[in-house]
Amino acid sequence: MALPTWISRPSPRTVRILAIAVLVTQALISVTGATVRVTGSGLGCPTWPQCFPGSMVPMPHAEVAVLHQVIEFGNRLLTGVVGFIALACLLAAWRCRPHRKRLVLLALIMPLGVVAQAIIGGLTVLVNLAWWSVSVHFMASAVLIWLAAMLVKATTEGDRAPLAVVTRPMRRLLVALVVVTAAVLVAGTLVTAAGPHAGDPDTPRLGFAVATLVQLHGLLVMAYVLLLAVFGAWLRSARPTKALIKAYVAACAMVLVQGAIGSVQYFLGVPEVLVVLHVAAATCVIITTAILWTESRNRGPLPHPEIAEPQRSVAV
Repeated sequence: MALPTWISRPSPRTVRILAIAVLVTQALISVTGATVRVTGSGLGCPTWPQCFPGSMVPMPHAEVAVLHQVIEFGNRLLTGVVGFIALACLLAAWRCRPHRKRLVLLALIMPLGVVAQAIIGGLTVLVNLAWWSVSVHFMASAVLIWLAAMLVKATTEGDRAPLAVVTRPMRRLLVALVVVTAAVLVAGTLVTAAGPHAGDPDTPRLGFAVATLVQLHGLLVMAYVLLLAVFGAWLRSARPTKALIKAYVAACAMVLVQGAIGSVQYFLGVPEVLVVLHVAAATCVIITTAILWTESRNRGPLPHPEIAEPQRSVAV
């Protein structure tokens, strides 16, 4: 029986839809991971890859609350969904014509990244949620979210060598912005490591004053805003594309939202709901910054699909 066309020969539109689904699920798994942490469910499944010794699924246990088991196991199941969508996107990118190496490479990174994240998550459980392991777990997600945003962009652009649409100083400014973004995220994980939400009540915390780490985190956010402001001032005379302007506006809006949520959560004593919202906003900052980066260069138009496959002679 012949396979449906969208499976045997997926269109660029199908690849783009799957790439967007990859991006959304990569961001979502970070948010659910934060939910696991703030609810104290990090050891709801105390072993890995099994949930309990001898069982892949939750089971009645006197020392582990049922709710914690459900939340942690649900997060593990979502990892499977993320992996399935990533594999579907890879298959679609591979089968789509014309064949595009860069698109396939970006799509290949996604399922490999899910496997890596699952291993990191398992190690995090095995070391009883040590603060450094949780930090590495989140930063790995941040990298995958960034690459997923690049994957989405790759579904709408060509394969030419990138041509900058902004000046060289602006490109250097964007490099600095990306570096500061990474520093902001790392500082944020340190604040989390020293804060009250460890994922489990018995997990040791990072031995630094939370107030000091928050100040460092805030200074880095201010550096991000300053770099973004300078970029915007230069953007006015750079003849930017509409897409670049939209990406810039989105980045400005998201960092302001993120800063507002972060400030409120700190002064209110980091309530659980705001912590989750803060992580969700952080994923949006990663995405908008990645889009700003990709829109600052032009790889040409999307290649036209081949009308028909060339005929091949068969030796008899």
